[in-house]
Amino acid sequence: MAIARSSKLKQLWRLVRESHAEPLTGEPRVPPPVVAEDTAVTFIGHSSFLVQTGGQSILIDPVLATRLILLRRQRRAGIRVRDLPDIDAVLLTHAHMDHLNRPSLRAVTHEMRRRGLPAPVAIVPRAVTDLVRTLGFSAVHELDWWQSLPYNGLSITATPAKHWGARMFKDIHRGFGGYVIQAHGGPAIYHSGDTAYFGGFREIGARLRPEIALLPIGAYFPDSYRAVHTSPEEALRAFQDLKAEVMIPMHFGTFRLGREPMTEPLPRLLAAAERAGVRSQIKPLSEGETWLVSQNAIEGFAEGTERLVAQ
Repeated sequence: MAIARSSKLKQLWRLVRESHAEPLTGEPRVPPPVVAEDTAVTFIGHSSFLVQTGGQSILIDPVLATRLILLRRQRRAGIRVRDLPDIDAVLLTHAHMDHLNRPSLRAVTHEMRRRGLPAPVAIVPRAVTDLVRTLGFSAVHELDWWQSLPYNGLSITATPAKHWGARMFKDIHRGFGGYVIQAHGGPAIYHSGDTAYFGGFREIGARLRPEIALLPIGAYFPDSYRAVHTSPEEALRAFQDLKAEVMIPMHFGTFRLGREPMTEPLPRLLAAAERAGVRSQIKPLSEGETWLVSQNAIEGFAEGTERLVAQ
């Protein structure tokens, strides 16, 4: 056990050194206004998203900081805290530092209070409340897999994943997973969190019928990493298992976590999608880019046609 831990620390230190080798790239953007009847998905970077649907603004795994203690991001976050819309809820998929960033969460709750607004609620997996309790949220709700929370006209359901949830090395009691967000009249949006490929994607698709799937494609090499992460080809297979309409890739290009080249995951995904004949269903977003789903597009889901509007 001590040898394995020493190996992990050496590997982490190598990633930290490499993360400082190149200058930061990318620039944040200001998200466009979104009316209550529409749905919009904004990619912040890594696995961080702003989802606006049903008149609510939700952050998922918001990491807005430049550094995770020592590990530095390679591309800037796509949105500044001051440019966020009024945030109603924050969803956290698990306790890993590249998904649950305490300084970012504290900055979000502080900004909402600075505007004279109620602080957002936090929705977390089992046994994660203690990590966010003191960060200024108005309430913290824990969900187990398949548990649903009605929230301001939305239904938020926790979903299984094949990963792990420890913040450090020993707190393996912590939960992990993903979420499906459903607004009345809007598309169901699935964020998988970190996960390896597993049979649960079929069950998530059958039970919750997500139409938009946010799926991870990075940190898959060496092959041992695929015990907890998906390769681009496995992410595409997951998308097909879900029977979703559109896939937005995530978990690539921001932090040095795997040993594959930083620029490799997205071209591999697009090539695999081309071979499978589903390239038109893959919607990569750059940091700060917003994908606006118009009311016509929402109606188009039911008709089996794609009418998605890029912003």
